[in-house]
Amino acid sequence: MTQFFFVLLLSGIILIAAEIFIPGGVLGFIGVLALVGAIIMSFAIFGAQYGVFIAVGIVLLLVLSLFLWVKYFPKSPLGKAMTLSQDMSAKPRKNDKKTLLGKKGRSQSTLRPAGIAIIDGKRVDVVAESAWIDHDKPVRVIHVEGNIVTVREEPELNTNKNSES
Repeated sequence: MTQFFFVLLLSGIILIAAEIFIPGGVLGFIGVLALVGAIIMSFAIFGAQYGVFIAVGIVLLLVLSLFLWVKYFPKSPLGKAMTLSQDMSAKPRKNDKKTLLGKKGRSQSTLRPAGIAIIDGKRVDVVAESAWIDHDKPVRVIHVEGNIVTVREEPELNTNKNSES
C-alpha cells in the first residue's frame, strides 16, 4: 500500500508538470486527483498525525513550485521560447491604412473593381468606388475601412508644355 502512495504522489507531480507542455486541463486535473488520492492514502497508511504533515507538505510543495515556476521559468531559455518577451499592443501598427485617406496615386493594374494602385510610393490593394478604372490612371483614396481601401478616378490635368497660344 505504501508503494501505491508513492505511485500516486509521483504520477500526480509528473502529470501536473506535463500539463505545462500539453495544455488542455485534463492532465493537470488527473494530476490533482492523484495528489488528493496520495493525501487520502497517507492518512490510511501513516495515521492522522503523519497524514496531516504529508498533506501540508504536498500543498507547500505545490505552492513553492508554482512560485518558483512563475518567478524563474519565463527567464529560462525554454521559457523565453514559449512566452512573449514584449507587450505587442504597445507597437505601432505597420498596416494602418487610415493614413492613406485623401491621398492621390496611380492605378498600377486595371481596377475591375479591385486591383493595385501605387499610393505614396507603396503598392496598395484597392477597390474602385463604382466603375472600372483603367491601368495608369490617377486615383484618390476616398474611404478606408479595415483593409479595404476605396478609390475614385481623378480627372487628369492636361499638362501639355509644347502647346503655344
